[in-house]
Amino acid sequence: MNYKLTQAELAQFHELGYLGPFTLCSPEDMAAIRSRIETEVLTSDGPNPKSRLQCRHLDQRFLYNLCAHPAILDRAESLFGPDLVLWATYFFNKEPGGSEIPWHQDFNYWPLEPVVNLSAWLAIDPVTIENSCVNLIPGSHKKIIKHLPSREGMAFSEEADPAQVDASKAIPMELKPGEFFLFNERTLHQSNKNMSQKRRMGMTMRITVPFVKMTHDVGPLFPGHANIQLRGTDHLGFNRLVAPPETNP
Repeated sequence: MNYKLTQAELAQFHELGYLGPFTLCSPEDMAAIRSRIETEVLTSDGPNPKSRLQCRHLDQRFLYNLCAHPAILDRAESLFGPDLVLWATYFFNKEPGGSEIPWHQDFNYWPLEPVVNLSAWLAIDPVTIENSCVNLIPGSHKKIIKHLPSREGMAFSEEADPAQVDASKAIPMELKPGEFFLFNERTLHQSNKNMSQKRRMGMTMRITVPFVKMTHDVGPLFPGHANIQLRGTDHLGFNRLVAPPETNP
């Protein structure tokens, strides 16, 4: 199948700063993937010894295959062109009672220059308002918001200046398992404290282009971090590249 974005979808992404939801796989297929995540990923160490949740596409082929799915890459290519780089993934695993993630723009936290990024947020569990789905503010990517030290109880140490955030414009991004949405590095988003009795797990995939230079070995990355070329060619050689992991058993 061809998943390339239409002109109307491209216009919507540039106007709103996000797009979706789209379907990568069925809830039934995601149930099998979720079982592997629970038994093979969350129980084992990955490339970052301090976090089992970060960059597991570097050591788990079935997770890399999710990132390389045409449903994501065809759309990414529509926005960024043919040369695509995968530089990070992360499991946002919010258990019941999990803390609020404050309003923020992702560019604030990343060691990229310039900060050019497309994020895909893939639902592993059912994602609802009740169990703390991501909320987004349409059009908020058009303005850079100053970030301040977070208020007490937040999951992040910095947040967008509350005085510059109009949360009344927020829309909830509810997802079935196997659905995802796309957003850019400046789109304001957050998620509330999980007040339900159900876990909410999602996997974020961070895609950029070869002209973006990153500092691999500093937070939120880690010593030994590297990128994977998803499509096309890296003609510049700014960043460390590795091959995708070998096929899982």
